[in-house]
Amino acid sequence: MTDTAVQLTTKKDWVSDQEVRWCPGCGDYGIMHAVQALMPELGMTPDNTVFVSGIGCSSRFPYYMNTYGMHSIHGRAPAVATGIAVARPDLDVWVVTGDGDALSIGGNHLIHALRRNVNLTILLFNNRIYGLTKGQYSPTSEEGKVTKSTPFGSIDHPFNPLSVALGAEASFVARTHDLDRKHMMNVFRAAHTHKGASFVEIYQNCNVFNDAAFDGVTGKHAREEMMIDLVHGQPIRFGPEQSKGVVMGTDGQLRIVEVAEVGDANLLVHDAHRADPGLAFALARLSHDDHSPTPFGIFRDVQRGDYGTLVAEQMLQASQKKGAGDLSALLRSNGTWTVG
Repeated sequence: MTDTAVQLTTKKDWVSDQEVRWCPGCGDYGIMHAVQALMPELGMTPDNTVFVSGIGCSSRFPYYMNTYGMHSIHGRAPAVATGIAVARPDLDVWVVTGDGDALSIGGNHLIHALRRNVNLTILLFNNRIYGLTKGQYSPTSEEGKVTKSTPFGSIDHPFNPLSVALGAEASFVARTHDLDRKHMMNVFRAAHTHKGASFVEIYQNCNVFNDAAFDGVTGKHAREEMMIDLVHGQPIRFGPEQSKGVVMGTDGQLRIVEVAEVGDANLLVHDAHRADPGLAFALARLSHDDHSPTPFGIFRDVQRGDYGTLVAEQMLQASQKKGAGDLSALLRSNGTWTVG
């Protein structure tokens, strides 16, 4: 990936000729337009960019980008994208997935792509429902959620996507939402610039099967009270006139307080570059329901060797060893048998 600011294209160059087939009012439109508007700023070109998806409404995304793309199989987008990124490190590889696609059948593939730190930009559209298959509960649906597949309410404890990513020690983890194009573009830009696996959760509204799922946090009437903007190196403050903040207690727990009661000096200063993921994990767990203040922005951004580079270095070292490349010697390196 590159962080060049040279504009080689316009948004029009990134828009495909395919009819966009999402429900009117779907949050996917806002995300798509944010990505298409951002691409010219990244200095990339459509012919060195790949979008890979799995299965779900969000996974139609590659059709709408005038780039290379693959609509793969359910949950396997990270695995397919890993192969592309390692084999072709010159390509800019993105993964578009949903909460059902990535965290159900695809959970295993997602966590290993993250722990390996494959050079991918992963966008997870989280609408807390299975939209494509018409409204079953998903791995992020809240407890008690009544759906076609849980008529008496879900008894499953939901995944927190950021907790999953941080548990896999992803080197870049962030959250944004589909109602703020500027915020999405800023987060996507930072994710793309990062060398290694970047994971971005996007709160995305499904207005047909789970409408207003995040309205208590991202709705215009709620944003000032409920959205916590994380800025590296800055005290964590939010609310009307920045009157509320976050502190860490002596027990290590994060708490929301009135700034006037504790003073600015006692507020927690956000450190996205902290090597230990513990602080980012605590911030990811700060919101305990759909009606409590929720952090947005970059939770973690640390540097470590990316998988593709490490594989290439290992292959180079192997090729320089005496006898390297001798297929016959490899096949006869251990015991052999003659059959018949």
